[in-house]
Amino acid sequence: MKLGIGRRGLRLAAPIAIGIVFLAAWEATVRLRGIPPYILPAPTAIAQSLWTDGPSLLGSLWVTLRITLAALAAAALFGGGIALLFARSRLLELSLFPYAVVLQVTPIVAIAPLVIIWVREPFLALLVCAWIVAFFPIVSNTTVGLNSADRNLLALFRLYGASPGQILLYLRMPTALPYFLAGLRISGGLALIGAVVAEFVAGTGGAETGLAFRILEAGYRLAIPRMFAALLLLSLTGIVIYLLLDWLSRQLLRHWHESAIAPEDE
Repeated sequence: MKLGIGRRGLRLAAPIAIGIVFLAAWEATVRLRGIPPYILPAPTAIAQSLWTDGPSLLGSLWVTLRITLAALAAAALFGGGIALLFARSRLLELSLFPYAVVLQVTPIVAIAPLVIIWVREPFLALLVCAWIVAFFPIVSNTTVGLNSADRNLLALFRLYGASPGQILLYLRMPTALPYFLAGLRISGGLALIGAVVAEFVAGTGGAETGLAFRILEAGYRLAIPRMFAALLLLSLTGIVIYLLLDWLSRQLLRHWHESAIAPEDE
């Protein structure tokens, strides 16, 4: 038990220590070389800007976060549903999966202007852009999971006369759950990236202004510390999203799946 606590403490302390050393070196380099803040602001200047502009930046972060969470929910719902359709019909998978790949490999920067033109409602347009980026890992991972059911168990289910729906519910879906959750963790960060890229392309301010526009605005005004503060908020948001999804995955899998069961020596 003590060894486990020590290892968990080390996992937390090691990255924190590296971060402190990095920030100290950054601060020292900026001060010793006299680098102007419009080129590279010191961490203290970024912290001061975060304190001063925090309320407006947090308001913009909430706009971006709403798009991100909505896109992630839509990706989980529609991505999982599409994967279920693929699992039920091999012909359907062969017919439609290449188009999912096309959406994934097409740069969102290239198609976002079209989406924004076609979808007149701004929030929905940004949501669609973020969804396009986020849905593929869920479709791909869940499809692999649904097709990874143990062949011996599948034969046993059929031997006992299980219906296709029962096989899907009691065998394929539990097998696919770890794959789905892995895809969800990936899609969490991608949804945030998609929302930010869509906001960059939209490039409009106003009451419902996302954090990406604040970054553009700070760049135009050479308010580089404020730009770094906004980037810091985006990074922290992405980390929090990943940690929450990782916690959810562990809670759902910790009692039965090997990937979430802690080794005995920890």
